[in-house]
Amino acid sequence: MASSVASKTFLAAPRTDGSLGSLLPDLRRQLPSPNVQILIRSQVKAAGSTFGTYFRVTTFGESHGGGVGCIIDGCPPRIPLSEADMQVDLDRRRPGQSRITTPRKETDTCKIYSGVSEGVTTGTPIHVFVPNTDQRGHDYSEMSVAYRPSHADATYDMKYGVRSVQGGGRSSARETIGRVAPGAVAKKILKQFAGTEILAYVSQVHNVVLPEDVVDHEMLTLDQVESNIVRCPDPEYAEKMIAAIDAVRVRGDSVGGVVTCIVRNCPRGLGSPVFDKLEAELAKAMMSLPATKGFEVGSGFAGTFLTGSEHNDEFYTDEFGNIRTRTNRSGGIQGGISNGEIINMRIAFKPTSTIGRKQNTVTREKKETELIARGRHDPCVVPRAVPMVEAMVALVLMDQLMAQHAQCHLFPINPDLQGTMKLPELEPANFQM
Repeated sequence: MASSVASKTFLAAPRTDGSLGSLLPDLRRQLPSPNVQILIRSQVKAAGSTFGTYFRVTTFGESHGGGVGCIIDGCPPRIPLSEADMQVDLDRRRPGQSRITTPRKETDTCKIYSGVSEGVTTGTPIHVFVPNTDQRGHDYSEMSVAYRPSHADATYDMKYGVRSVQGGGRSSARETIGRVAPGAVAKKILKQFAGTEILAYVSQVHNVVLPEDVVDHEMLTLDQVESNIVRCPDPEYAEKMIAAIDAVRVRGDSVGGVVTCIVRNCPRGLGSPVFDKLEAELAKAMMSLPATKGFEVGSGFAGTFLTGSEHNDEFYTDEFGNIRTRTNRSGGIQGGISNGEIINMRIAFKPTSTIGRKQNTVTREKKETELIARGRHDPCVVPRAVPMVEAMVALVLMDQLMAQHAQCHLFPINPDLQGTMKLPELEPANFQM
């Protein structure tokens, strides 16, 4: 791994003396007075690659380096866990699945190097690694001198003054392997704890929109989602979506779309008031995924067309004594806290920015030029984004569940209000809330 990283191409901001040394001497020469001092913090926090507080995930690696992976910290001990638990979702995410995804051939086979002993988690950090085996760094030679329009090429240079050229480095969707693997762990724990199910599916590709009333969120299954290559649970609309992707794929172009995600049997009480509302945490998680440009929960923007009397979810008590809502325009979250109803959200993904059509751009030397991008890229990211969305939702809920127990379940709970929602399929509950 070390040798492959060392051989990678990096682009750095040019120096007048041709070196890549510290810029500090140059900055000092520009100061107006020798009495002005530069204050340098003794500690610098590396930002951007760690998610979560209690169930904490750090991803690492680059698209065309030695490999990618993650460190999972804070995972509860004594959870049965193996590579196979993660591999199911990694296989759903991997490239080369069909003609409407990137043709890059990777098995994305994961390996657990720590944190699991004799088949169960130990409570210590879990290290998961997936090697890269089908790199083609030479495909990115043009991108080393010219920025891809709407890609992170330019902004990485603007932020760091240096970047890894091949495959986009950390901006590549290959980084999401480090999210999907721990997301699978979180999904397993949530399922065991409360019967929580997280399912995402494609609800829009370009101008093909799946009507909201077509999918029954109470009865939706993973088999329905996985029944076709576009991951739309309705066969008729799935064919239309595939045709829309094929139409742009053969032209070297791309399209965007929408992924809908639901959460059934979510524990009540997750999320906190004001800044740490559950939908705020979900929004951050979703918008951290590559190519995302929009997020809605519940009625979303459509709710703005309703009056309060039309939009409000009236309460009632069901046959098991649970406080429920007759409608669910809140999307399972009220006041930033989960209420036990189905959480539903929609995430918008833009068209893939790397396309095989000629576009106008500029070079790192600020010269205007034209670019036809090479490489292997998805003509539409949404089919492969489905397991990524599920993973990020699971990471949020797992983190919030642990926060809820840390604050509100340290002492005996009020069972009339804080207890697990009583449903036939959940009795008896696996754990006491």
